[in-house]
Amino acid sequence: MSLLQELATYRFSRYFKLCFLMWDIVLLNIAIILSFLTRYASLNRLDLKEVQTISLLSNVFWIALLLYKDSYRIIRIERIETILMRTIRMIGFHVALIVAFIVILKYSEISRLRLLYFYLIFFVFLFVSRVLFMKVLKYIRAKGYNFKNVIIIGANDTGEHMRKILSKDLTYGYRVLGFFDDRVDPYAFISSPLLGGFDAIQNYIINENVDEMYIALHIDNIKIINQLTDLCERYMVRIKFIPDFQLYTKSRKVEISFYENTPVLMLRKEPLEITFNLLAKKVFDICFSSLVIVFIFPWLFPILIILIKLDSSGPVFFKQERSGRDNKAFGCLKFRTMRVNAAADKLQATLGDKRVTKIGAFMRRTNMDELPQFLNVFWGNMSVVGPRPHMLMHTEQYSELINNYLVRHYAKPGITGWAQVNGFRGETKELIDMKDRVEHDIWYIENWSLLLDLKIIYRTVLNVFRGEQNAY
Repeated sequence: MSLLQELATYRFSRYFKLCFLMWDIVLLNIAIILSFLTRYASLNRLDLKEVQTISLLSNVFWIALLLYKDSYRIIRIERIETILMRTIRMIGFHVALIVAFIVILKYSEISRLRLLYFYLIFFVFLFVSRVLFMKVLKYIRAKGYNFKNVIIIGANDTGEHMRKILSKDLTYGYRVLGFFDDRVDPYAFISSPLLGGFDAIQNYIINENVDEMYIALHIDNIKIINQLTDLCERYMVRIKFIPDFQLYTKSRKVEISFYENTPVLMLRKEPLEITFNLLAKKVFDICFSSLVIVFIFPWLFPILIILIKLDSSGPVFFKQERSGRDNKAFGCLKFRTMRVNAAADKLQATLGDKRVTKIGAFMRRTNMDELPQFLNVFWGNMSVVGPRPHMLMHTEQYSELINNYLVRHYAKPGITGWAQVNGFRGETKELIDMKDRVEHDIWYIENWSLLLDLKIIYRTVLNVFRGEQNAY
């Protein structure tokens, strides 16, 4: 028997809590030592009472954060980005706690620079260790080990959707054995084998190695569901229920919160409703826009202003009322790219539009016309990344034609967005063009992360150099 086969016989997931605690504490203390070597080239100050107190608190606080709401957990189908964002949030909380104690205790012997080195080193250690850990797990599962055998009760759309999720990536570590149901939904395309009806489930569990059962039945089958619960408890099969949310909504992005012991279903997940996420995005917006304003505006703006004035008469800037967060209007700034005209607040720019000036066409292709919007970001009525703000008239028009159009206003509008980097920018010739843009904007709101924002910024810069078909 190979080493992998031998290891696969053990359920290491039950030891994750202890392993993460031990490993992270080891990394934390190594980071403390390295931060002293980096700052002072020696460990002479490590024995100071203030340093030892803060080091001890660092260990205690990190253990508390790991244990808080199972922060050490790893879900098999969880993306590495999600794990990293959770780790970044924990480090942020840790920094806040340590800084608060340093201020309260009035510790003057604690070097701020050494503390910065510690957190940078600790973050790198955590980042690398988490990635390597996920890579090892993926390798083991790709070899066919550490799998969980799964059966799905309910040959319907809900059950098939769960099968697709579990089978999406071999490295998730799930093996879907098949479906059980007395009646197959004739309108659902079931790709896994139907293993039998409800009566055949018990014998199958007894004779086969089943780890988990997913129940995708309508609530009308409550009697069968209760019987299956008893069956799983008897034969030590972990049971998981897939609630029939289709009774309330067609959305698959629902979220459940608990008000005390009462579950409450929400239509969609909104990461930016979490205070920490909102604060992180705000800090990022202020820092990013400040860097652009300080390092790009002073030399690029004079050049563009002169070119605009030489190209056509009229103001340098164009300010237009657009729809912002919560559908509140704000003044959106741009460099003027058209000749002064009465239809500027009504008509979108079209291919070969005669109103667009020569320098205006260049600025539109390179997105330079939107640079003044970094002032909007700094003032707080826009974000670097988010759904693009539309003219008030278009908001009123499309909100009547597209039911979920106003959902895009749950977030601050952005200079660039998920829809734009996926090709949905510029003129919307058909209603389907706007529907596609709205769907991408809503996806962004439901899946926001700081890493996603960075990815969108990277793709935006890349598109500037590549050129975009709809940039006119």
